[in-house]
Amino acid sequence: MLTLLLAFVFSALSAGTAAPAAHKKYLVYVGTYTEDGSESKGIYAYRFDSSTGAITSLGLAVRTINPSFLAVHPNHRFLYAVNEVQNYAGQKSGTVSAFAIDRVTGKLRFLNKVATKGGDPCSVTVDKTGKYVLVANYAGGSVAVFPVLDDGRLGEVSAFVQHTGHGTNPARQEGPHAHSVDLSPDNRFAIVDDLGLDETLVYKFDSGTGSLAADPTFAKADPGAGPRHFAFHPNGKFAYVINEMGSTVAAFSFDAGSGALHPLQTISALPKSFSGQNGASEIEVHPSGKFLYASNRGHDSIAVFAIDADKGTLTPIEDVSTKGASPRHFEIAPGGSLLFDANEKSDNLVIFRIDPQTGRLTATGKVLEIAAPVCVKFVPID
Repeated sequence: MLTLLLAFVFSALSAGTAAPAAHKKYLVYVGTYTEDGSESKGIYAYRFDSSTGAITSLGLAVRTINPSFLAVHPNHRFLYAVNEVQNYAGQKSGTVSAFAIDRVTGKLRFLNKVATKGGDPCSVTVDKTGKYVLVANYAGGSVAVFPVLDDGRLGEVSAFVQHTGHGTNPARQEGPHAHSVDLSPDNRFAIVDDLGLDETLVYKFDSGTGSLAADPTFAKADPGAGPRHFAFHPNGKFAYVINEMGSTVAAFSFDAGSGALHPLQTISALPKSFSGQNGASEIEVHPSGKFLYASNRGHDSIAVFAIDADKGTLTPIEDVSTKGASPRHFEIAPGGSLLFDANEKSDNLVIFRIDPQTGRLTATGKVLEIAAPVCVKFVPID
């Protein structure tokens, strides 16, 4: 199923048209779904050379159930994956697993796993100090924080917040559905998108104790919009939310002192001509801060926007086919020259070149075959 060896060279990299990466060689890990007929067995690894564009499959890095979303420790020695299941050890809970990274082989060594205290965990991040892992539970509608021990294993939960309420759509918003958790640039705030509540909640986060404040501020989305994922601008002054159900992108200014999000704009992630079913999925700001990318499942595209450097608002540039079905996640490779798009339902990763001047995407023609890919993460190894 997996391609044993794929090698390619992109002239844009060698010509120096993109910002250079701090490192040249990377391990690339891909989280997947392993159930519901998928042929995947867990997390897969590749070796990637950003100076030449060469990428080599390393095969299965570790066998584990539904490791949908991944996060890398700041020391690049450990990787964490949510196991997106609803029941674990008799509890209505998923798990989050800890792994040690073998930088030579790319294999992942299982360390331990802990219950996330809610079903279907679908987002994981490591705080800037590397001391805590934060998880959002979709079915559980909750957020949990776990201490990272010296050997990379996870300790018992240090904070847990249960969301309550519902949105306007009885089919999708009958209760809370925490869909992502991210940290502010200064590590003082944890930002949680809740699809079920139509809210992006901002919690004060204490990196000394791993606690979350009980009285978050929040930004309200349009009714039925369904906030899904969140991205900061590199300058920390602006932030963006992709709304899954509304297929829109909301732009905010961010008050670094209070953590407040102030709405600036809401814009469609779809072309005006599209009238079918769609669920927006991923969002990321280019390292240059000039462009924003947002993916659509249904239209099966990536929308490209220009970012106003002063206002933070968005202007559409183009919509590009993902060359596959249901792009669940994508990641811009270090250096900003390439975008790796994970098409879950067509079982492939499609690699695009990013024009550093215009932000436009061009398919390189290189496709990595992998069953039910969900999440892509890069780990520097030089």
